Amino acid sequence: MGVTVDGPLGATLEGVRVIECAMLEPDSLGMILADLGADVIKVEVPGGDYVRSIGWPFVEGVSIMHLHLNRGKRSIEIDLRTDEGADVFRDLVRNAHVVIEGMRPGALARRGLGFDQLIEINPALVFCTLSGFGTTGPYRNLPSHGVGFDSWAGVAPPAIDERGFTYVADHTSIGTRVGGVWAALGICAALLRARETGVGCQLDVAQTDAAAFTNWLPIEGLRAHERPQSEVTGNPSDGGVRREPGPGGMSGAVRYQYYATQDGNILFMASERAFWENFCVGIGRPDMYERHPGEKIGDHALGDVELRAELREIFASRTTGEWVTFGLEQNCPISPVNDATSITRDPQFLDRMPWLPASEYGTDLLPLPIRRIGEAPHHTRRAPEPGEHTREILTEVLGYSPERIAALETADVFGPHASN
Repeated sequence: MGVTVDGPLGATLEGVRVIECAMLEPDSLGMILADLGADVIKVEVPGGDYVRSIGWPFVEGVSIMHLHLNRGKRSIEIDLRTDEGADVFRDLVRNAHVVIEGMRPGALARRGLGFDQLIEINPALVFCTLSGFGTTGPYRNLPSHGVGFDSWAGVAPPAIDERGFTYVADHTSIGTRVGGVWAALGICAALLRARETGVGCQLDVAQTDAAAFTNWLPIEGLRAHERPQSEVTGNPSDGGVRREPGPGGMSGAVRYQYYATQDGNILFMASERAFWENFCVGIGRPDMYERHPGEKIGDHALGDVELRAELREIFASRTTGEWVTFGLEQNCPISPVNDATSITRDPQFLDRMPWLPASEYGTDLLPLPIRRIGEAPHHTRRAPEPGEHTREILTEVLGYSPERIAALETADVFGPHASN
């Protein structure tokens, strides 16, 4: 039986208040929660998070990283080195649900604002540290940036140019992109428990751990290969030969492989016999299926160079779009191969990922990939200027009087000569 609700539903995290102390890409955690409807108050050092001035491209002098990572938030500048500033921070935490420490572990504790201190004033508080290497281990205080998390996890191998220089090659960043997602999941789970028990908790998420966990198949697979071959074999449909676990072992595959088309590339994935038969019959070549029926599941026709050459010629005869249409009509897994430019013209992307427009957000941004079916999407706000909402937060959230705000401004708690 469904639940009847009077009036429109709010955002999924509506009513949850998050106090974020983060810089650079750990800002992604607050962004995810804000896009889900939480009130995320970004506490910035006087002058603001320098993510606005790092990375590229820049849009009218502001880094796209800031426009993406800090959307949906309100900003207040507080000098936590002052006693008065620390008191304002405690007041913010008193009625909040979550505190994010998105920097090196212990940064807030060094100001007397760590988990042990804050849990005394808010027993149900969820305190999450999202850092590079986590709160433990020999690297916990090692400074690093985003590519470092991926290189540590084995997902950003160095390339070598024609002069013999090693360099950072193009790759998809994982640690900085996925770390915030795991942290958000942990926070939501902790919030559910805190709601039931009134007991908060401290979470520790490392972007390096997130990158390594995302790379689990090669790491766990090669670990398994350390055992005797009689115990750990390869794909039965390939005769059990050991291949490198993960995509690295796909170079000799035939029925699960990239192929060039008239205008690009497709990924052919007919590793199940039923899909392979659909393909062969669909192109009018049942003889090819009869010659190479393969195993029922997981058959890549590994190393069959003759079949691979035949398929190369077949796929070169049509466009990528025509092959995708073929896959839909014949029930055969064929995917277009995109890059970061071509995907924005892909009809599936256009249907599922409507831009948050530059006219409102400063640059075109991708939406959070979570949909509430049958409900209007939550409208998120543009990334803030440093301290843009200071007076608003002090007045509406904390209930400070004009006189108290003026006194704090005079003491430079919000940075020199704050006037917002």
